[in-house]
Amino acid sequence: MPVTSHNLTFSFSTHNSQIPFPISKHPVKFPQFLQIKCAQKAKRTGKLRYPSEKKKLRKQQHPKSDPPRPLEGVWRLSRLGVPVHDDPGKDFWGVSDALLKEIAKILEFPVASMLPPEAFKVVRKSFDARKLLKEPKFVYTVDMDVHKLLSLEPRTWEFVSELEPKVGCLEFLHQDLASGDLISIIHNRQKIDAATSSSEFDGKPKVVVVGSGPSGLFASLVLAEVGADVTLMERGEAVEKRGRDIGALVVRRTLQMESNFCFGEGGAGTWSDGKLVTRIGRNNNSVLTVLNTLVHFGAPPSILIDGKPHLGTDRLVPLLKNFRQYLQYLGVTIKFGTRVDDLLVKGENVVGVEISDSRNSFKSTCHKLGCDAVVLAVGHSARDTYQMLLSHNVDVVQKDFAVGLRVEHPQQLINDIQYSKLASEVRSGRGKVPVADYQVAEYANAKHVNIPSNMEPITRSCYSFCMCPGGQVVLTSTDPSELCINGMSFSRRSSRWANAALVVTVSSKDFEALNLNGPLAGVEFQRIFERKAAQMGGGDFVLPVQTVTDFLDSRLSVSSVPASSYRLGVKAANLHELFPLHITQALQLAISKFNDELPGFVSTSALLHGVETRTSSPVQISRRSDTWESTSLKGLYPVGEGAGYAGGIVSAAVDGMHAGFAVARNLGLYDGSVDAVLGKAQNAAAFVKY
Repeated sequence: MPVTSHNLTFSFSTHNSQIPFPISKHPVKFPQFLQIKCAQKAKRTGKLRYPSEKKKLRKQQHPKSDPPRPLEGVWRLSRLGVPVHDDPGKDFWGVSDALLKEIAKILEFPVASMLPPEAFKVVRKSFDARKLLKEPKFVYTVDMDVHKLLSLEPRTWEFVSELEPKVGCLEFLHQDLASGDLISIIHNRQKIDAATSSSEFDGKPKVVVVGSGPSGLFASLVLAEVGADVTLMERGEAVEKRGRDIGALVVRRTLQMESNFCFGEGGAGTWSDGKLVTRIGRNNNSVLTVLNTLVHFGAPPSILIDGKPHLGTDRLVPLLKNFRQYLQYLGVTIKFGTRVDDLLVKGENVVGVEISDSRNSFKSTCHKLGCDAVVLAVGHSARDTYQMLLSHNVDVVQKDFAVGLRVEHPQQLINDIQYSKLASEVRSGRGKVPVADYQVAEYANAKHVNIPSNMEPITRSCYSFCMCPGGQVVLTSTDPSELCINGMSFSRRSSRWANAALVVTVSSKDFEALNLNGPLAGVEFQRIFERKAAQMGGGDFVLPVQTVTDFLDSRLSVSSVPASSYRLGVKAANLHELFPLHITQALQLAISKFNDELPGFVSTSALLHGVETRTSSPVQISRRSDTWESTSLKGLYPVGEGAGYAGGIVSAAVDGMHAGFAVARNLGLYDGSVDAVLGKAQNAAAFVKY
């Protein structure tokens, strides 16, 4: 009788006498078949399960009723951390083998090397060296093209089809978030027609744009593209001439009142660090449009990916030349060295501007220029413009800002504080990791400072502002009797110094404590301390300085001070006596706490420079949120940083861009929604910090 077990067959015969069977009264009955079963292997559990087994188990435990997800579109993978020793470095923007391993973990795909790099695109890369981490790492955000992935590696189908969104880590993009440059967007919009019949003007409407900073440039670009006759007025000089004027200031101490670190093509941000960070949000369509437009005019594509993008003065100058040439190609008339001295007003409407040669201090060459709209895109130092607006009863109101001192450390010290052993990888901006920076903030409670008797207690925000790693301290005065400073750096950030403003918020209560009232009280507040700093320095643009340790102790112990990057000279002074006591105490309290977060921040090698007062505009020019027009005069459009609606290159450019479309719509050059082109705008009546 055959007995079968799997593939083995044995034969037994009941007539074989060699096999003894016990004698029984009952006949022996054998089953027809005998089955021999092998012992089953132990089931894999927990982490021992294969990815396919895990997916199958999840399916059994959580049966889906939803229809299957379409295997197309884009998934966004966030928080992909690659240890610094596995990453190619800060200047690599592609998909490395180490990054593929992190992607494979998210997909639960067993073999990372089988994933095609072409299916993935790095959209953000930043460096995280926080002490709470086990080790420093580069953090990536990656977009995965499902169609491309499946076409290149079909075996990923099972893994991709089971993906589920996870907040902060995995997101399915229902629409492409990518945004083109402003020029392409306008050209692709069929609704924008320069010859639209809805225009009430004969020929092209004339628009005067005042100021060639980011807001003025982007407003001009929009208006010129949709068909307006644009004249761009800039009181300063083109970047070529402006660079020579700045050189004369640094070498010969000759300050050109209208062409300097504040005034000129590109605005105050041209000779700065060129930061492109913004609080509006990096994924905001308007921000993406601005960044793509900068790339179109010569910025490196890495600014679209870098977590903390910056350009540096050396990259901003050629970019601005390209921007200018394109505006001229569109027919924009650009007048450098031309100051707008007054508005021409008829009834409640602006009908033109009165201009003069800013190179001529006597204004003997004044003449008038008629127009249909004026885009006022001045910078935060255009104090004469604010005064002129008040003469027309334009609604100008006080705005909070911040004042303080600029601190400078040896860059190597900041590298050591932030990176510890990894500091050797910086290599003056040419190494594997970025030049170290910092951002600190504290609140100074009223109970910790002495408040003047005529002032109510107030809690102040104290924070670092415009931190320039590998940079230098520069003079931003627009008057020889005043001293104010800022920081700047080049793209490589290779200087041996690091500087940042340490500032305290001030408001109308601070102005009133000094008997300063009216819309321009903040301007006068700035002037008081800029003039006092100039006196402390002794003239010739020499800066008053004090070591951080002496400032905290409210004393001046030494006459010699550490070396400074400031090229016009420094002089030891009692900076603790520069500001009112309550502001000084708030700064001292904050700096002491900063040292808790950054041990070594307070040291004898840290040098404070006076004075930092122009962190943002001290006023806001009121405007309507629907038309972006001034609430006082029709046809006047206050925009950008000087008008009090932005604080930095990107936010100013975004404001100017939206204002350009608003003007175009009001002039009949564009009949669609601005949001349809650029997405939701920032609040037209709100101030946006960079």
